Amino acid sequence: MEPDLEVVQIRRGESFKAWAHGYPFHTVRWHFHPEYEIHQVVATRGRYFVGDFIGEFEPGNLVLTGPNLPHNWVSDLPKDVTIPLRGRIIQFSEEFIGSAMKLLPELSGLGVLLESSRRGVLFTKGTSEKLAPFMEEAVEAQGVRRIELFMMIMGTLCRAKGALPLSSPQYLPDPSGYMSAGMNKALAFIRENLTRPFGEADLASIAGQSQSAFSRSFRRHTGMSLVQYVKRLRINLACQILMSEEQASVTDICFEVGFNNLSNFNRQFLAEKGMPPSRFRRLLADNINAARAA
Repeated sequence: MEPDLEVVQIRRGESFKAWAHGYPFHTVRWHFHPEYEIHQVVATRGRYFVGDFIGEFEPGNLVLTGPNLPHNWVSDLPKDVTIPLRGRIIQFSEEFIGSAMKLLPELSGLGVLLESSRRGVLFTKGTSEKLAPFMEEAVEAQGVRRIELFMMIMGTLCRAKGALPLSSPQYLPDPSGYMSAGMNKALAFIRENLTRPFGEADLASIAGQSQSAFSRSFRRHTGMSLVQYVKRLRINLACQILMSEEQASVTDICFEVGFNNLSNFNRQFLAEKGMPPSRFRRLLADNINAARAA
């Protein structure tokens, strides 16, 4: 079975993605992505797949996977049971970690760890226990603290004893063999033209698919519809502008990020962030002022 491409969205202004999810969840499928991934199981038992490796997992299972290495964790639960928090994940790109290693020679020791991750690496329960508080905090951390936590996590993994490779040495993932070139072109088009008007028919044509086939493929790759995906990216862009350009009006930001109706922008922002853009900016200003006064 060919793995699906997972689109990892690392937000502008952040070096890596730290998040958590429950079970079931849309990324729980046989999939791959170009980013490295640190995956720590918090709850449930089941079976996991990394490349050509199959094993049993339990809480504390800690694995590092390298770029484009297919993987999946399937919990052994009845169909009607949901788990609010199954695992915590950190994902980072080759570009980010490569640039950091060039800038900071002290990080050169990560090279061996990153190379071994191309087969997948299973760490001991003791290493997982050391990392658990860092992984938990990283999900909510902001600013410099995120980088501190990332370095502590990577340092712990680099020094870890008893780590085991997972997939066989002969297993070499070849994303060109299972990655949809057409879908990649469509996703690249969205990134490059996010603030401009386009529709599903335009992207289907770029991907070389019928509109209905593209719609199904897009939802399988991203876990959401095109409308939801574009809306989320545009709202995230609006947040970045609200945080960095104090003089920009909400109306100007609305049109700058690709919305053509202010009331719809406010409604979608509220649905996505739980507050209108004006309150988002006000809370941000209050937080900055409090930090300055401290």
